[in-house]
Amino acid sequence: MLERLNEALEHIESHLDQQIEVAELARIATTSEYHFRRLFAALAGMGLSEYIRRRRLTVAGAEVLAADRTLLEIAVRYGYGSGEAFARAFRAVHGVGPGEARRTGVALRSQPRMSFRLIVEGSSSMRYRVVEKEQFRVVGKKARVPLVHEGVNPAIADFIRSIDQETMRRIGALSDQEPEGIVAVSDDLDPSRAEGTELDYYHGVVSGAAVPEDLDALTVPAGTWAVFDNSGPFPQALQHLWRDVFTQWFPSNPYRSRPGPEILRVRLSSDAAQADAELWIPVERTEV
Repeated sequence: MLERLNEALEHIESHLDQQIEVAELARIATTSEYHFRRLFAALAGMGLSEYIRRRRLTVAGAEVLAADRTLLEIAVRYGYGSGEAFARAFRAVHGVGPGEARRTGVALRSQPRMSFRLIVEGSSSMRYRVVEKEQFRVVGKKARVPLVHEGVNPAIADFIRSIDQETMRRIGALSDQEPEGIVAVSDDLDPSRAEGTELDYYHGVVSGAAVPEDLDALTVPAGTWAVFDNSGPFPQALQHLWRDVFTQWFPSNPYRSRPGPEILRVRLSSDAAQADAELWIPVERTEV
């Protein structure tokens, strides 16, 4: 799997001055577009589009300093429709405009070429099971919140505190199937998975019961789920679980992620310092 991902990276590198189709990258990696974006973001620590943009502007920066082409020629070469659009993107990456960079010879920032390799630590194993689940609903309260990769998400914390105890009691009573009890559900995430992009967050339960009018509901089609569990410090262990699923489990198993919500069931210790977590990821089997 990692070899095919690196072949996709080589394709990016050789087409920086051309249109790069995610469908073609996914074909090279022999996976779906959805899973390719997810896996890339987890391995690279940034979204695919952001990486391509940074690499293009890194190479374009060298051409700006070389002064062999006009700035407009460089802008068009790397897919920008105008000098102004190129200048904005250039400044966002390098901190200066291309004209200033050419005049002053200022040092520019560089996005190195990436390659992926597997580091085998051998100190632990992931606990997982694969479950076939019929259509169900997530029932509870919903909010649109920004994505936070590390630490507590303040928007989610504030949202949960805003739900009164009676409403929480009524929501909890609707739980009638796995995963049992109150769950945190993330849906409709931006494909880039970039910090600060928004997602739908549900604080609720998995249920087949009728939905009260004052609650929100998400209908989830039948499908296959990979279920992972771990224990550790809160919230770091939970966020590391997400990372490890995509950087360790998927490259080593005949499954890929598919569109759908991600469901997290957490049980905190009395001092909220430790957590037992169960993470449900929608998956589909790949050809071996």
